[in-house]
This record gives sequence, structure tokens and C-alpha cells, in this order.
Amino acid sequence: MSTSAVKGPVAKELRKSDRGHSLRLTYKKLREMIVTGKLSPGTWIIEAELAERLGFSRTPIRGALHWLQREGYVVSAGNSSKSRMLVAPLTKEDAVELYSIIGHLEGLGARLTAKLPLATRTGIIQQLKDYNAGLMEMVGTRLSDANRIFDLDRNFHSAIVEASAGPRLLELHKTVQLQAERYWRLYAGGILNELGKSINEHQKIIAAISKGDADDAEHGVQLNWQNGVERLSRVIDALGERGSW
Repeated sequence: MSTSAVKGPVAKELRKSDRGHSLRLTYKKLREMIVTGKLSPGTWIIEAELAERLGFSRTPIRGALHWLQREGYVVSAGNSSKSRMLVAPLTKEDAVELYSIIGHLEGLGARLTAKLPLATRTGIIQQLKDYNAGLMEMVGTRLSDANRIFDLDRNFHSAIVEASAGPRLLELHKTVQLQAERYWRLYAGGILNELGKSINEHQKIIAAISKGDADDAEHGVQLNWQNGVERLSRVIDALGERGSW
């Protein structure tokens, strides 16, 4: 039975549910387009064009954009009376903040994982070793393997958090991880040249979790992200900030 055939409060709730579903779907699609670069940093947002492109009305588009603005994917430019939205530029300042946040979130995850019983840690440790071994195989390969390298690195970090984190930490981590992914995808060429350094940092993290050393595990993850943003900053200095003028 269609929503239009239902009357009264039930119909109202169904319409509300449909709107909520459209909003979530629109949000996810727009976020994916931003993260993967289909909507480039600095691109002006035109609601009518996005509505036509995605096949939604402008209402969920507008709602999704406000949601994305709260999370930092979209920013407002201009004065209050004539403000417009654009895809957030990729700047060194923003990268430093993002990497610091995700470093602390994952550091907490690493601390919790290192405190798990040895029997539980054993399987996680093997996972981490496998991911890092895969990255070792990628050292010196061409940029065509960038997606494979990204998947292995993301899986390594996600495995640490997912092993012990609760729903709040998982959701926070996912949100910030996706924002950091924008930088990785657009600056991958320069970052991959120093992949070996990140692999060595991963090995120290694995060793700390293996020993059950929560302090070293937390510090190791935070140091990996701190060094990562320093490597990224050098690339941004060389190639320029994307979407910033």
C-alpha cells in the first residue's frame, strides 16, 4: 500500500520515515562524492544541479548539506545575507587538526585493545601482522597500487579500534577517518614515497599490543599519525592546498 493511500497519523509517520530515509541516503551519496573527489575541494555547491544529478528533490539535498557542514565536509563562504556553500578545501591546518583527532581516537582504541586478554589479542595481532606484511609487499610499487595500499593501511588502523571500541568511539572514528581519507586520496603520490616509515611505525604498534603494553600502544598509534601529518604537510607544501585560494 502506498503512503498516499494511508490517512491520519500513520500516513504522517510514514512520510516522516520516507523523508528520513531520503536524507540519510542523500547524505551518504554526497559524502562519498566528496571523499572520493567527485566533488573536488573548493567546488561551489549548487543545490539544483546536485538534485538533478542524484535524482532527489532539493529538500533532502539541503538537509544533507547542512549535515555535511556540521561534520566539516562543506563550508559556508560569503557574508550572512549572501553566503554560499562549497566543498571544504584541503588545507595543511585542517589536516593537522584531523590527524591529531584521529590519532587520539585510535590511541584510545589501541590502549583498550592492548588490555584485552592475551587469547583475544592473539587473533588481532595476526590480523595486524598480515596487513602490515601486505604493505611491505607494496613498497616501491607504482601509484596504480595506491588503492590497495590505502585499503591495507585503513584496515590496519580500523582493526585496532574495532577490536575493543564501543559504539560511540567507533562512530567518531569512522567520521574522522573518512575526512582524513580525502587527504590521502588527493595527495597519495607524495605520501606513498615514505610508506616504509609508516610500516616501521606499525611494527612498533604491533609489538606494544603483543606485550599488552597499553601506554606504548597508545603512544605508537599517536606517533604514527603525528609523523603521518608531518609527511603529508611536506607534500602539501610542495603541491599546494587543494581548493584554497
